[in-house]
Amino acid sequence: SFVRYLVAMLFAIVSAALAMLFVSGRFANWVVAKFAFDNPDQVNDLHVAVFMGANLAALLLGWVIGWMAGGVVAGRDADA
Repeated sequence: SFVRYLVAMLFAIVSAALAMLFVSGRFANWVVAKFAFDNPDQVNDLHVAVFMGANLAALLLGWVIGWMAGGVVAGRDADA
């Protein structure tokens, strides 16, 4: 239903935004610190890849949680 998709999208947006602000940068810095590099471009490439990957993971996790929460809301509306 429309409500389920709406809730899922809202959860996905919020979780991706929170991850971008508070988690992804720190996680990317931690991963990059674990490796030795020959070229500064390699540092940047890995940092960007990990940062974007963490944001994508947060987006997908938020979507799944929102989809489940939306199912509860949509089911409650259908019973009424």
